[in-house]
Amino acid sequence: MKVRSSVFASFILISEVIGIALFLRGFFPVPVKSSLSAKNRLSDLPAEPLTGGSVNSSRLPQPLFKRVVIMLVDALREDFVFGPNGRMYMPYTRHVVERGSSNSFVAKARPPTVTMPRIKALTTGSIPGFIDVVMNLNSPALLEDNLIWQAKTAGKRIVFYGDDTWVRLFPKHFMEYDGTTSFFVSDYTEVDNNVTRHLDSTLKRDDWDILILHYLGLDHIGHISGPHSSLIQPKLLEMDDILKKIHSALISKEAEGSLPYLLVLCGDHGMSETGSHGGSSEPEVNTPLVLISPAFKRKVGMEKPGIVEQVDLTPTLALGLGLPISQNSVGRLIPGVLDETSLRDQLRFLHLNGHQLSCLLKDSMPEYEKEAGFEQFRVAEKAHGSWMKLYLEGNTSEVLTNMGKKVLKQYLEALAAMSSALSKQLGKYDLYSMIAGMVFVFQLLLVLLLAMPEALSGEAAVDLPVLSVLLSLPFYLLCLLLASVHVLVCTSAESSCYFCSLSWGLVFAAVAFSSAMFCILVSMAARQLPLGPKIHGKSPVKSSGSEWSLSELDVLLLAGTVGHTLSLAASSFVEEEHQTWYFLLNTLCLAVFQDVCRKYFREQRGSGDEEDHILPSKDYHSAHPKAEICSEKWLALATPPFTLLCCRLLRSLNQTGVQWAHLPDVGHWLNSSEHRTVLSLLAAFCLVLIYLLVQRRCSWVSKVALALGLLGVYSYRAAVGNVLFPWQHSSRATSKGTVEARFVYVFVLGILFTGSKDLLRSQIITADAKLKSRGLWEIYSGLVLLVSLLFRAHNLPVLCCCLLIQTLMAQFIWKRLHYDAAQTTIMHYWFGQAFFFFQGNSNNIATVDISVGFVGLESYVEAPAVFLTALSTYAGPLLWACHLVCYLSSERDRSPVAVGHGCYCLALLRSVPAAAYIVLVTVLRYHLFIWSVFSPKLLYESMHLLLTAGVCLIFNTMEQSHSPSKS
Repeated sequence: MKVRSSVFASFILISEVIGIALFLRGFFPVPVKSSLSAKNRLSDLPAEPLTGGSVNSSRLPQPLFKRVVIMLVDALREDFVFGPNGRMYMPYTRHVVERGSSNSFVAKARPPTVTMPRIKALTTGSIPGFIDVVMNLNSPALLEDNLIWQAKTAGKRIVFYGDDTWVRLFPKHFMEYDGTTSFFVSDYTEVDNNVTRHLDSTLKRDDWDILILHYLGLDHIGHISGPHSSLIQPKLLEMDDILKKIHSALISKEAEGSLPYLLVLCGDHGMSETGSHGGSSEPEVNTPLVLISPAFKRKVGMEKPGIVEQVDLTPTLALGLGLPISQNSVGRLIPGVLDETSLRDQLRFLHLNGHQLSCLLKDSMPEYEKEAGFEQFRVAEKAHGSWMKLYLEGNTSEVLTNMGKKVLKQYLEALAAMSSALSKQLGKYDLYSMIAGMVFVFQLLLVLLLAMPEALSGEAAVDLPVLSVLLSLPFYLLCLLLASVHVLVCTSAESSCYFCSLSWGLVFAAVAFSSAMFCILVSMAARQLPLGPKIHGKSPVKSSGSEWSLSELDVLLLAGTVGHTLSLAASSFVEEEHQTWYFLLNTLCLAVFQDVCRKYFREQRGSGDEEDHILPSKDYHSAHPKAEICSEKWLALATPPFTLLCCRLLRSLNQTGVQWAHLPDVGHWLNSSEHRTVLSLLAAFCLVLIYLLVQRRCSWVSKVALALGLLGVYSYRAAVGNVLFPWQHSSRATSKGTVEARFVYVFVLGILFTGSKDLLRSQIITADAKLKSRGLWEIYSGLVLLVSLLFRAHNLPVLCCCLLIQTLMAQFIWKRLHYDAAQTTIMHYWFGQAFFFFQGNSNNIATVDISVGFVGLESYVEAPAVFLTALSTYAGPLLWACHLVCYLSSERDRSPVAVGHGCYCLALLRSVPAAAYIVLVTVLRYHLFIWSVFSPKLLYESMHLLLTAGVCLIFNTMEQSHSPSKS
């Protein structure tokens, strides 16, 4: 069965996406959880240890606190409270930390540092799986044992105001609640006012035991303008005043003889230097934890805050309220909270925490007895029993006190060891699903590689032996073998496996598909190997001759692509991947400059027939005129150095990666309030240049729409306060810019509609190549207009340089030097990868700018928010891929099969690193940086593969118009 190269490549990519999805489901582990479905109850608590006596009571010490108020400020960084600016940002909080009855800590949040996994960590004490980054958009109800469920079961009355993620996680748990949308980041005022408006009435009442407040405004400011914005201090002062109000109300309500209150100030995660979060940098994982209560000793000065894990708050609050610790908690009691209680109660609290951790350790580790922490706990428990015997006998000597302190120390060491062991385990990988997904992807990649001679031939069609495979005996034997292996694995697996939980219909389809792919693979290999040299002779890389020769440029493109793939095995190269692409792009520009010099200077010397030897790789095209005008020659010579200059300037615009991300860059300078005029002039210049570069191939209707749309882009940026109109004062109040953004959306849709109409007419009615070309470029101009709206004002030069380089390279390099479709595709891919990082992106989730998902929206709507965020993040690769489609489809002197060649090469360029990377993360799954470095990159690779599959479908559509001409 013969299929076109573009259809074949699209099919392979879509199938690879399914394989990667199966791998991801197995790779992102299920968090450490007890296999018992029941939740911990008071009746399950162990007895106090007692040596040589009757079984002691299982009593729980008296609760430490009567009421608890948790004030969670989203994205509250540790330095906002404890840093040099703490007294200026939060003066009252800092006073309480230095002089009040409080305990202060730096609580470390584990990556991923996004809200929903952090709330899970705070309430369950467990470390959520990394896949919760995806689930963060739509949080399902939390079913595992957690602090909120325990409090409700114990009759505690809980009131909640703030981020509606809590309401989705804990439905029907709150006596009273009011949720606010957490994803509409343009709003940083009303989202907090909706929480504070309930405070006065709630604090006066006595009908609640736990009050939870989750403020989102600070996080939204971070996403919009970063941690050094002028909006940060007013917002922190607002939070400080709220804390003061709550503290004063709790003091006034305090009754003599009753249990004290506890006021908790904390953050769910921090904020990176760019204002986002999700990664593992110090500013993102370090959050303040301030515990305020009259039960604590009054401070006499600023002390260095201790270091605790964020999950340690869960057992501390549970035991402080007289509740059982959540079954899956890996946290340990914060020692400072117990300082003022009796030694017996301190030991009892630590014993309960140790018992819970030891039970979880037994349930999650087969060889738990070999763990040092477990053995330490058993020793401490025996020593505790001996101490209890002496205590109950009435011994009051100093020996008893010293012995008790020694037991206390043993417990603390045991808790630290067990908590660390459980935290390191993180979860259990589903290896069967991972291996199944990996085998699936590699089969497809090998089929893609074996089809290369046919896919890049003059016919651009791949002969797949589908029918002969489906009717062959090996196919059915392989199906039986794989089905047997599946049954064997699923019946003998100790833990649950996702692939085993699928219905038999889906499993059979997967087994049949994998068997068919393997048989096709063997058949294609057998067909290719004996005929290798002859098939290679058909390659379009050289239009004449019997061997597939490689030019210097081909060697560079091949070596660079393979070298980049191999570099992903090192964590430092993943963190600083932008450096790899910058180096490759600079080297490419120098290689192209060499080709330009060879062409023009050899032509000057009259060696007209040498062109094929200098540039051996060509598509089928019409004869290129030998006479070149002087201006074209010098413009061609100037294009590679100019590209190098643009790339160097863009590198200075946004610092990215990890090592140097904290250094100041041009983007920070432009975004500062004192340079707003410079940013305004730069943005206006860039928008004018964008119009001049894009409008050349559009109809007059699209030109007008594009001009008005770009004017609307500037108006939007002025409305949100990024830039200024000449008549506008910088002190003018900002807005959300919803009307201006929607004004631009109207013109984007209009341009896309006009382009689609021309494209459909050219393919269905008139078969007019000129009309088709215009339709393609109009669709491209609509995409450019949308990207210019989503890009921040300081990033508009990135879009400008992208369009300028595309224009110059298309006019003076790819066309004049007759680079073939494969070479042109690889160059587009390299440029796209580099521009991904020029935007300020990295392989860290924290650099995803989620604020663009709400441009023009009044409230959070999931589908458009996800689409706009993905488009903005991958704007560089997508613009270059779409330009490739337009360029290959509209060049008249190109071979009709150039589009198919481009689609195949793009699919291969994406498949190789994606397949190699899933092998790397499997091998490195126990690496120290697997969650902080390799896992985010895996998500980026998967998303990029999905988007490339979409682009290849567009290629497929464009190639259909060539079908009749081939027959």
